[in-house]
Parts: sequence; C-alpha cells; structure tokens
Amino acid sequence: MYAIYWTAFKSLLSKEIHRFMRIWVQTLVPPAITMTLYFVIFGSLIGSRIGQMGGFTYMEYIVPGLIMMSVITNSYSNVASSFFSSKFQKNIEELLVAPIPTYVIIAGYVMGGVVRGLLVGTIVTIVSLLFVDLHVHHWGIIIGTVVMTSIVFSLGGLINAVFAGSFDDISIIPTFILTPLTYLGGVFYSISLLPEFWQHISKINPIVYMVNAFRYGFLGVSDVNIVSSFTVLTVFVVLLFSLAYYLVDRGIGLRS
Repeated sequence: MYAIYWTAFKSLLSKEIHRFMRIWVQTLVPPAITMTLYFVIFGSLIGSRIGQMGGFTYMEYIVPGLIMMSVITNSYSNVASSFFSSKFQKNIEELLVAPIPTYVIIAGYVMGGVVRGLLVGTIVTIVSLLFVDLHVHHWGIIIGTVVMTSIVFSLGGLINAVFAGSFDDISIIPTFILTPLTYLGGVFYSISLLPEFWQHISKINPIVYMVNAFRYGFLGVSDVNIVSSFTVLTVFVVLLFSLAYYLVDRGIGLRS
C-alpha cells in the first residue's frame, strides 16, 4: 500500500518539476534578473552611501534577505498557479477520487513548490557571489530555515488556489499581502533601527522571523531570537498543513 502512495507522490512531484522546468525561461531566469537589479541598485549604488549595518557592509546584510525573498515568492506562486490550473481543468477531481491519501496529494504539490523555491534560491545565491563574498555561520540554520519557509509558502499558495475563483484571484494575495509583508520583513533594513513601537509591530510579521533566522545562518546576527524564529515556522507549518488538509479532504472549492 505504501509503495502505491510513494509512486503517487513521485508522480506528482515529477509532474510539478517538469512543469516549471519546461518553461524555465519564465520560471527560473526572471528571478535571477530581478535579484541582480536589486544587488546593483540597493547593494552597489545605494549601499555604498548607507555604509555598514549590523557590523557588515550593506550588500552583505541584504543578500540573505533577497535570497529568502526569491524563495518565498517562487514557492508560493508555483503551487498557487499549478494547483489552480489542476482545479480549473478538473484534473484535481481525478486525484480526489483516486485511492491515495490527502496528505500525499498535498505533499506532491508542496514539494514541487519547495524544489522550485530552493532552485531559484540557489541561482540567486550564485548570482550574489558576483557582488559579495558570502560567509556561512551555521549551515543547519540556513537549510532548516529555507526549507521550512518554502514549505510554509507552498502551503499558502495551495490554500490560495483552493479559494481562488479565477486566475486573477491568484495574484490578489501576493500583491496586497505577501509583497508588503516581505518588504516590511527586514529584507532591506534592521528592525532595530525603528522606534520601539514599530519594532513591536514588526514582530507581528512572520516574515521578520524567517528573514532574520536565514540571515543569522550566514552572518551570525539577528534582530529576533532564533528559537522564536523556528517556533514561528513550526507553528505556521502545522497550521497551514492542517487547513490545507481540511480543505482538500473535504473537497471545499474543488468539487463541482
């Protein structure tokens, strides 16, 4: 029985990887170009005027945040677009009636998003080496943070796709929620520079914990406690997976 489940998972994952690799010019190249522009404009041009932040050059400081930003956006968009396409084309109904558990369906789509997120993150990291020498403080924290963050936003993309009624609905959450939270998540600045009131407000934003944990893995500095960061990540993984499981298992928004 478990061999069947494993085959189903591998098939879903393979389909997801083939989907974004088939159009790699649209899925992998644009993030690299976008991040290169961020490196040039914010790192080289503006960063030279800002000076040091947290004991590092501005370029060194923002690189981990920019890598994480690319992972977040690509993990989310991959699952949101793929799952909604399956829902729109009625393919998802075939999966729902197939003799495989709901968690296998979710895992297949989510891991597809994780693979794309990590692949884009790796590409952006390689590009960043053209501008700055990256130093690794703790590999375990880097890997743990990026994988869990990618899972969180892949699950978020799946939930968005479940509720979406059209392809336009796929862009609402990224445009009005995800992008503002990302830009206010400490990617380009240390929240310690903010007044105390706004520091407390910033800590409501979960992306602050993800970006800072990832930055700590590279630089060894963080605006928040690392244990708190992994606690937030764990809570979001559990909550979003539970919600995704409930929605898919009940067929909410999926069955005609």
